[in-house]
Amino acid sequence: MMMFKSSKNTEAGILPDKKVFAEMGQAMGAMAATGVLISGEGLQPSSKGARVLFSKGKRTVMDGPFAETKELICGYVIVQVDSKEEAIEWAKRGLKIHGDGVSEARQVFQASDFGAEFTPELREAEERMREQIAQSGKSR
Repeated sequence: MMMFKSSKNTEAGILPDKKVFAEMGQAMGAMAATGVLISGEGLQPSSKGARVLFSKGKRTVMDGPFAETKELICGYVIVQVDSKEEAIEWAKRGLKIHGDGVSEARQVFQASDFGAEFTPELREAEERMREQIAQSGKSR
């Protein structure tokens, strides 16, 4: 997964210009054409979001905006590649929103990463959930 860090512009709701949209489209198109792209979306500013904080059995809702822009993301892309190095190469192609920025690449857990604690019953339940998600997406 590649996460794109927010900036003052993205948090202000300033959208990219058409040149940047075209560049992003080309980069996403290249990922789609090679079959590595799973999904990718831009995110609205944190002023339109909320956080749910969990502490001592309580849940507290905190509405945005959130202060630390450098800790927020403004978008993401999920790719399926063979290595960290390949993910980094895709990240270096520069899906940037406004000028300079930061893209962070992180690996998504696979069922095999969880070991014995992720029992066959839990794996089956997850697989049923994934099938349900796939079916509900087809009906929309």
